[in-house]
Amino acid sequence: MATYLDFEKPIAELESKISELRHVPNSGDVDIAEEVLRLQAKVDKQLRATYAKLTPWQRVQVARHPDRPHAQAYIDRLIEDYTPLAGDRAFGDDLAVVGGLGRFQGRPVVVLGQEKGSDTEARVKHNFGMARPEGYRKAQRLMRLADRFRLPVLTLVDTPGAYPGIDAEARGQAEAVARSIETCLEIGVPLVSLVIGEGGSGGALAIASADRILMLENAVYSVITPEGCASILWRSNTHAQEAAEAMRMTAQDLKRLDVIDEVIAEPMGGAHRSPDEAIDAAGSAVGRVLAELAALDADTLRRRRREKFLAMGKKGL
Repeated sequence: MATYLDFEKPIAELESKISELRHVPNSGDVDIAEEVLRLQAKVDKQLRATYAKLTPWQRVQVARHPDRPHAQAYIDRLIEDYTPLAGDRAFGDDLAVVGGLGRFQGRPVVVLGQEKGSDTEARVKHNFGMARPEGYRKAQRLMRLADRFRLPVLTLVDTPGAYPGIDAEARGQAEAVARSIETCLEIGVPLVSLVIGEGGSGGALAIASADRILMLENAVYSVITPEGCASILWRSNTHAQEAAEAMRMTAQDLKRLDVIDEVIAEPMGGAHRSPDEAIDAAGSAVGRVLAELAALDADTLRRRRREKFLAMGKKGL
């Protein structure tokens, strides 16, 4: 059963009518097929109108949509001969971070991403995509493995942020995030990051300090969640909508500020309506970027990557 966001209610009503009509026998008085086509045209028109003027807060809701494809869906569709790798070789295996070896468009790669899970059981299993230190240390291990064997790295960013629990802090969460960022900047192979949903705080930056950062059209990327920002500045998370407006966290704003490099268009109505189409579009963009980076040597990649991040913030709002 489809899940609709609050601002999608008019679309939900139309699609409900279409579903009802498809179960009505054709009496001859009314052409059911023709009526379904008419209503479907209205749905398409409503979708285009709604998604053409999404507010930042509405994009946050779309980025969090439960039916939106997550990291594993991208891996399953884009990576051939995928061999998952587990563990940080120090404490354990954090299922909030998935990754391994495979072939992307025929090219051997290392892929890793933050996995939120697609249902309640999976979300609990993957800790809603919020990694503990061992997750970031697993990411470091995979990136160093890629560097050793001269393999490009693709990271899939989708997390509200690093897990803030006491156990994570006790095992060195801040250090693990910082070391992941350091590893991103140190490896001498192409590193491409794709923000597919939420890019939250240092938890996202830990695997997104890349040569190129791509974002899906309705993804978001910020230093803190809108609710977290609102609870600090307004002392109430009821101001999350205002916070989302102020934080410039949409792909469109971040491209304008040169924080990211490219915005990837989503299918009409968002990636959750046509997951395969959205994943294929992202795959095409990543393939093109990896081909461009393949010609650069290790020293050039490191230098450009560092210069890229040092230059951020110089462009005004």
